[in-house]
Amino acid sequence: MALITSPEAPVPVGEISRLIGGWIDRLGAVWVEGQIIQLSPRPGAGMAFLTLRDPSRDVSISVTCFREVFDRVKDVVGEGSRVVVHAKPVWYGRGGTLSLRAADIRPVGMGELLARLEQLKKTLAAEGLFAAERKRRLPFLPHRIGLVTGRASDAERDVLHTARERWPAVRFEVRNTAVQGVRAVPQLVEAVRELDSHPEVDVIIVTRGGGSVEDLLPFSDEELVRTVAGCSTPVVSAIGHEADCPLLDLVADLRSRTPTHAAKDAVPDVGEEHERVRELRERAYRVINSLLEREHRGLTEVMSRPAMADPHSMLEERDAEVASLLERARRTLGHRLDRAEDELTHTRARVLALSPAATLQRGYAVLQRADGTVVRAPEQAGEGEQLRARVAEGEFGVTVGPHA
Repeated sequence: MALITSPEAPVPVGEISRLIGGWIDRLGAVWVEGQIIQLSPRPGAGMAFLTLRDPSRDVSISVTCFREVFDRVKDVVGEGSRVVVHAKPVWYGRGGTLSLRAADIRPVGMGELLARLEQLKKTLAAEGLFAAERKRRLPFLPHRIGLVTGRASDAERDVLHTARERWPAVRFEVRNTAVQGVRAVPQLVEAVRELDSHPEVDVIIVTRGGGSVEDLLPFSDEELVRTVAGCSTPVVSAIGHEADCPLLDLVADLRSRTPTHAAKDAVPDVGEEHERVRELRERAYRVINSLLEREHRGLTEVMSRPAMADPHSMLEERDAEVASLLERARRTLGHRLDRAEDELTHTRARVLALSPAATLQRGYAVLQRADGTVVRAPEQAGEGEQLRARVAEGEFGVTVGPHA
C-alpha cells in the first residue's frame, strides 16, 4: 500500500529502509543466471563474496554465500564463469544496499550453453531473422566503413591494412570494444547502434580473431543478434576462423571467413578495377571499330554500284522514259480527239439533216394556227381562217381558201 507523505509529514530514512526490506523479503528465493565478474573468497572467512553480471546488459548485483556453499564449486568456477544461483534477495538497511544470499551455486556447463544457443538459433530462424531474402547487397565502394573490433587487435590491423592496400582512399569509423567477457555484449551493441546511425557509414564490419567457444559467446547473444537484424546499414560478420559460426554470422548481411576476407569483401581492389576498366575500354574499342569497318564496307559496296558511279545516267534514263511516255500520251490523246471530232461532225450532219430548219431549206413550210398548233391536215383549217406560214427565211400570214 502506498505511503501517505507530505513535506509536513515526511517518513524517516530508517522507516523507508525498513519498509523496503519488508517488500524485498516477500520476493522469496529465485534462480538467477549470470556471469561472475568478481570473486572474493577471503580465506578463513565464513562468507564468500562475488559479483554476478548479466552478460547481455550492463547490470550487476552482489552475491554472498556461506563458505560451505562456495566450497562445493570453488574448483570449477572462477571469474568469467557462467553460473546459476539459487538465492534470496536481502536488503541491508544500514547501508541501503541490495544483494543476493545464495544457497546453491551451479556452474553452467558448455553442453548446456550450446543447447541454449541451438534453441535460440531455432527461435530466431523461425522469426525470419536469418532469411536470405532480407539480406542486403554491400555497396560497391563505401563512403566510410564502420569497424567494430578489439582495441589494437590483430583483426583490426588485418582489416585496416588489407582495405587500405586494396583502396588507399578508404576511410574508417572505428569503435574499439571488448570482444569477450562480461562487458563485450553491451559495448558491441552500443557500437553497432552508433555506427548504424552515423550518416556517412555505408557498411559495418564486426570482427575479432579466433578463440574458444566461450570467448565467442558474446557474438551469439540474442540482444546483439536482434540489434544487427534491425540495422538499416549492411553488416559484415567476420568472427574467428572459418569453422566458427556464431549466430551473428547467420543474421549478418554477409559472413566473411576471416577479418582479412571481410576487408576484401567490403572494399574493391584498385588494381583490379583499373584492369577491369582497361578491359572494358578495349572491348568497347573493338566493338566500335568492328561497327565502323562493317559500315565502311557497306558504304563502299553502295558507292561501287553503277547508279552511284554515274548518278546522272539514271536521271537521263528516267528523263528519256518520261519523254517517251509523254509523247505516247500525246499521240494517244490526239488520236482520241481526232476520232471524237469525226464522230461529232457526223453526228452534227445527221442532226442538221433531220432538223426542221433543213426541211424548210428544201422549200417546205410549216403552217401554224393562231394558238401555235401546227396544221397537219386540210380539215384542221377552216375556209377564210388566218394561218401563219413559216419558211426558211422567215414567216408570213395566209388565208385558207375553199377546199378542193
